[in-house]
Amino acid sequence: MGSEHRTREFYVLAFFFALFVLFLYGPLSAIFILSFQGENGGLTFPLNGVSLHWFFNLFETQAVGDFGGSFRRSFTLGLMVMIVTVVVSLLAGLAFRRRFRGATALFYLAVASLVVPSIIVSLGIGVVFQQLGLEPAWYTSAFGAHLTWTLPFGVLIMFAVFNRFSPAYEEAARDLGASNWQTFRHVLLPMIAPSLIGVGLFGFSLSYDEFARTLMTAGTFNTLPLEIYGMTTNVTTPVLYALGTVTTLFSFITILAALFIIRRINGGRKAS
Repeated sequence: MGSEHRTREFYVLAFFFALFVLFLYGPLSAIFILSFQGENGGLTFPLNGVSLHWFFNLFETQAVGDFGGSFRRSFTLGLMVMIVTVVVSLLAGLAFRRRFRGATALFYLAVASLVVPSIIVSLGIGVVFQQLGLEPAWYTSAFGAHLTWTLPFGVLIMFAVFNRFSPAYEEAARDLGASNWQTFRHVLLPMIAPSLIGVGLFGFSLSYDEFARTLMTAGTFNTLPLEIYGMTTNVTTPVLYALGTVTTLFSFITILAALFIIRRINGGRKAS
């Protein structure tokens, strides 16, 4: 059996993919390696020994930066955004399954914030809060700013899900005597649950690492991205790299947990 002939387009795309992987994981690998710098090591190569010193130092009281507090704020904010994004995206997806007056205008209005520069959204929300005499904070103004970023993505995902969803399953349930709530609870929801988990993961990750829309809306206390940015101008030890490694590992663990839950749901549905 002869080998498959590779076209020129294949090698062009392979080269482009290799560059993508290099630009994505190259900086991450450098930060990961430097986070194991020796106790007397600096911010650049070569390594001056190998140790876990900077990981332990990360959880000690820092002269500059508040890793623990900023992480808790980003994590809490991410959960808040995730819950609202899932609920609103689900309701919007259900609503747009039927045509109603103004649906097209409402759709474009909902996704319009995707084409507006993030820093402009942040600046506008911050100015509005100041004009209203309200103090910007991560749980109010930043919360709203993040939703302008996550909701359009969640709505678009749910639109795609429901466009491929056959109403025959719901009709069969109703023919068997199920009410609208029972149809939703026992038929529709289990089938779209993996997509809802994906929407939740998308909303959490977009909020957790959002910088531009948080810059003018976080108020007095920083979220984790703002704290890391502030630390880059003040911290001169590899503890900054240790922070990058820890936050990256946390992100990967979150993604793996979501994938595990989706796989369990799909496995349970096939078994039944």
